[in-house]
Amino acid sequence: DVQLVESGGGEPQPGGSLKLSCAVSGFPFRRATISWIRQRPGKELEWVSTIRGNTDTTRYADSVEGRFTTFRDSTKDTLYLQLNSLKTEDTAIYYCANVVSFYMDYGPVDSWGQGTQVTVS
Repeated sequence: DVQLVESGGGEPQPGGSLKLSCAVSGFPFRRATISWIRQRPGKELEWVSTIRGNTDTTRYADSVEGRFTTFRDSTKDTLYLQLNSLKTEDTAIYYCANVVSFYMDYGPVDSWGQGTQVTVS
């Protein structure tokens, strides 16, 4: 079975940091293109970042560029999202998703995780 399981959410203070994890199973992790997508309270889904399979090239939304970093550890089949300089507006449920396209912010998704809550206050 394909599974993506997020963890690492919490309640950091503004200006703080947090590292989210996305443990993957059921498909070739090293070749997978995976996005982080968040949903802020009362808002629609918002694309955050994407890491490309094989090359590990990354893209970020303007709202998180320079503050968030996504990277993978292929020995653990785990993707990470390092969140730095957090703002209250980063409060959201963060999801990882196995996506079809590296270039599309809101392209087709093969599978989703269940999400992890980040509350900055």
